[in-house]
Amino acid sequence: MTSNLTLLVLIGVLVACGVYLILERAVSKMLLGLILFGNAVNLLILTVGGRDGAPPILGAKDVQHSEMADPLAQAMVLTAIVITMGLAAFVLALAYRSYILTTSEEVENDPDDIQVATRREVEEPEE
Repeated sequence: MTSNLTLLVLIGVLVACGVYLILERAVSKMLLGLILFGNAVNLLILTVGGRDGAPPILGAKDVQHSEMADPLAQAMVLTAIVITMGLAAFVLALAYRSYILTTSEEVENDPDDIQVATRREVEEPEE
């Protein structure tokens, strides 16, 4: 099986940019990272699905042949697009609610998490 090297490099760049943006502290950048990562996964599924073939639906006069495309990859990508859109809407709702409550888009550290982290550093013996 052969695959398009340019498309694989593009997928790698999209995944790297998506992960970088997901690790940011601003919610809007996290959302953009999720969308980029979702698009990269969709392209990866289509690339792994194999090379192009004839349509998977056969006509009345058409005979089945081995060059028929597998419709599973397209179905999985359509499902992933819907899930990514729902996740984007959910993150936008969370960002809006957070902005209304705190008037800030930055995700801050929770004071309880900081306290647990400092307590763990004190309790761990050094070797």
